[in-house]
Amino acid sequence: MLDKLFAAPADTLHQLVQIGSAADSSLFVTIMKTFSSWAVPVLIFLIIILGWYKKVKVYETFIEGAKDGFNVAVKIIPYLVAILVAIGMFRASGAMDVFVALLSPLTNLIGMPAETLPVAIMRPLSGSGALGIVTELMKQHGPDSFIGRLASTMWGSSETTFYVVAVYFGSVGIRRVRHSIAAGLIGDTVGLVMAVIICRLVFG
Repeated sequence: MLDKLFAAPADTLHQLVQIGSAADSSLFVTIMKTFSSWAVPVLIFLIIILGWYKKVKVYETFIEGAKDGFNVAVKIIPYLVAILVAIGMFRASGAMDVFVALLSPLTNLIGMPAETLPVAIMRPLSGSGALGIVTELMKQHGPDSFIGRLASTMWGSSETTFYVVAVYFGSVGIRRVRHSIAAGLIGDTVGLVMAVIICRLVFG
């Protein structure tokens, strides 16, 4: 009799916790969708308002920046071709599979699925290459799966460090990169680890 008496409030409390957790998750999703929808328009509006306040000719400045951007794009084409060829050779040689096999015991310690490891390896080299891997993972596991969400978060939490150094540093004639690569890779590592931790906390 007593077991039934105490079991009912416990079950009710458990149900309330589940409802509260679902409500928090729904509220979080709603807030993030609203923020992502309004982020870019609000940013553009703020830039225009700030330019008007600073008495900057926004449209003319934008046109000048577009011209400079085209010139930069022309300058980086040789370096872009070189790094894309190197990345293609890296993937075709099977070196990525070797890295995945060597690093998978370490990634298992932090709860990173082995399927997402190629994203972590490719991301510092090529954004488009890493995006291709993310797309393949979504096709296999689904965009709402944990692997799909984790791969997307990892892609957005890191940068193409070697690509930036090879293309942009080379285009402006910087030969001594000093600590740029080390700093970039440390930032990428922190971003990837935090992506795993956050996704584990949010998506389970």
